[in-house]
Amino acid sequence: MNTVALIDAGGANLGSVRYALERLGAPVRIVRDADELRGVGRIVLPGVGAASNAMSLLRARGFDAALRELPVPLLGICLGMQLLFESSEEGDVACLGLLPGRVRRLGVEKGVRVPHMGWNVLAPLGHSRLLRGLGDDQRMYFVHGYAAPVSGDCVAACTHGAHFAAVVERGNALGVQFHPERSSSAGARLLANFLALDA
Repeated sequence: MNTVALIDAGGANLGSVRYALERLGAPVRIVRDADELRGVGRIVLPGVGAASNAMSLLRARGFDAALRELPVPLLGICLGMQLLFESSEEGDVACLGLLPGRVRRLGVEKGVRVPHMGWNVLAPLGHSRLLRGLGDDQRMYFVHGYAAPVSGDCVAACTHGAHFAAVVERGNALGVQFHPERSSSAGARLLANFLALDA
């Protein structure tokens, strides 16, 4: 199996993502500099934290340019997915630009808590390589206060007050707003699908 580069962007979920991938038999390499991406077959960008801080770290370590150029599947998780977009309202920061759109704060509505925390149902919107083998109305575990728009690259959405992108796919750039490493067997299946992708 191809080596998976797990980018250390300062997120608190680094260890749990690593263990989830290793349980599936994937050889995982924690990387802290873009030069360490050489020779990997997959890249995972996890994240829990603020977009501006994460992007500063990615730029300082050369990841921003490298991630735009490497021809291997890249999976962004939670904040990592948000960083795939052009920009984020959180800190008003330019992001990686692999997907069009701007990440915005979830709207506060009566009876709707922000951040969004807990299990929620995915609404499939089109063919998804990541969700292969998973049924409709699949539940995943979310923890976030910002979200990406439902656009042409969104293959599954979710609703928490507003409708937002839960799974995005464009070429080798893929992302999930939820935490597959905390989403039981469904999350494990999604990660297995990612590991099985053709580059």
